[in-house]
Amino acid sequence: MMSRNLLPTRLAATAALLLVAGALSIPTATAESRSPAPGDAYVLTVSTDPAKTAYDDRKVDVTGTVTKADGTPAPGIPVTLREVVRFTTWNPWGDPIDPNYYEPRDLGTPVSDANGKFTLPDVEIDHVSGSSLLNVEQDVQITAQYDEDGDPDTPQDGYFADTTVYADAKPSSLSYKVNKTKVKAGDILTVQGRVDLPKGVDPGGTEIFLQTYWESQYHVKTTAEDDGFFVLSVRVSRDDDAFRLRTAPRDLYVQGKEQNLPITNTSLPRP
Repeated sequence: MMSRNLLPTRLAATAALLLVAGALSIPTATAESRSPAPGDAYVLTVSTDPAKTAYDDRKVDVTGTVTKADGTPAPGIPVTLREVVRFTTWNPWGDPIDPNYYEPRDLGTPVSDANGKFTLPDVEIDHVSGSSLLNVEQDVQITAQYDEDGDPDTPQDGYFADTTVYADAKPSSLSYKVNKTKVKAGDILTVQGRVDLPKGVDPGGTEIFLQTYWESQYHVKTTAEDDGFFVLSVRVSRDDDAFRLRTAPRDLYVQGKEQNLPITNTSLPRP
């Protein structure tokens, strides 16, 4: 899999806390009124309008405020805005690790006006890199940061706010057939099938992953042809016990699909 940038520690920790708190699912994301922590010089808020995007309407206006601790506007403050596409961490072992990993991109650095307000219009909520969308989450973060001295190693003078934009993805479908339903170690298992995406969306390039063992998310992968068809083959090992297909379309606004395969490995050790 392609590597992705990690968020700064403070940002990643906040993202994990948000996951526990639950995803935002209201029509409009509004800036929350927050009280400054002891010693804070500023309070930062951020919001988007709308808070939900769709395949044909992906843009939002990002706005926010910077105020001083006493509530008065703070003009002339540069606020760094980022979009953070989040992914579910593959963790079949139940380890105590961050349940997400992140792909951030810079959106811009607007400056607060005389009223302490900043705006970045027409921000496209989307996945713009070439990395895989396997395990992508549909709630995308918009983060706002201001660091007084510009040094991330001195977080005591940094300020952070975020909100969530939901990317309403269209469904897809997956059909398949296998060359055998009972296999043993050394057999070649072949899976062929087709992915069907929403009308007008090219299925070519959709990633298809075949899992064979519970610890590994996939053993082999391929991409669909322009007509959506694909073929995967794998040599079965003695311990293969979890046969599953996963798809990852190239568009954030098209859902992937998962399908358990009716495969029995007769070479599995008996309990």
